[in-house]
Amino acid sequence: MPPRNTPTARQLRVGLELRKMRDSARKTTADAASILGLDRTKITQIEKGLYAISPDRVRTLAREYQEGDSAYVEALASVAAERGKGWWEEYRGVLPGSLLDISELEHRAEGRIRTLQICHAPGLLQTEDTARAIFEMVHPRLPARDLWARIAHRVERVKVLTRPHAVEYDAIIHEAALRMNFGGKAVARAQLEHIRAMTDRPNITVRVITFDAPGFSGAGNAVLYVGGAVPRLDTVQVDSVHGPIFLDGSDQLDNYRETLNAMERSALSPADSIAFMDDLLKTS
Repeated sequence: MPPRNTPTARQLRVGLELRKMRDSARKTTADAASILGLDRTKITQIEKGLYAISPDRVRTLAREYQEGDSAYVEALASVAAERGKGWWEEYRGVLPGSLLDISELEHRAEGRIRTLQICHAPGLLQTEDTARAIFEMVHPRLPARDLWARIAHRVERVKVLTRPHAVEYDAIIHEAALRMNFGGKAVARAQLEHIRAMTDRPNITVRVITFDAPGFSGAGNAVLYVGGAVPRLDTVQVDSVHGPIFLDGSDQLDNYRETLNAMERSALSPADSIAFMDDLLKTS
């Protein structure tokens, strides 16, 4: 099997976790190669996500590395076993790979998805018109084909919230995001109505941080926290002007987990958040 040219975030994660295990066990790439009967360079390529590894080999390495967390090992083996192409692959070559990585993370989430948004409606709660208005403001301006692709991709992503066995979704939204007029007042009102309507779904929880809040933790940037099968396989995605950034270090995960917990404490309760949006709709 030839090496991958552009491994996905999940493929990179398998290699990274194997590298962490090897380092913790104080093993070398030569040791790992000997365990699997491979060339040492192949181990390096596996740890860089350039080559696939079978679930059985993941288990073999974990056993030799004396990794004691069996749930983590089985979860990692399951990620290594993933094959086939998801719906997002039809956008490969059209959209940046990092956007497709977000789609795959959401699609394969086994824990809840949490998000924090200060200025925009959460991506999975955006209407098509809001998405269009936001993407039309991207600089440099997107060609028509790319603009259409981003909107269509955004709309498709939303299905993780409405499919059978839909993922649990918790959104913390600042009042500023609810008041932004992307696309004009009519589009903004429709967006607020949509968020309010989505809170009727049992898997969706919205908490609002109002302007009256005394403050909140964190740097104020947008955050997406995607739960894995075990906490060690959670992933954080943060926005930047250069595109999405993915974080998966244990300290990073702990920090963002606690930051989101603190933000929830600064926000209104889910019930009060719904009442707040109802009042906002009456005056908008």
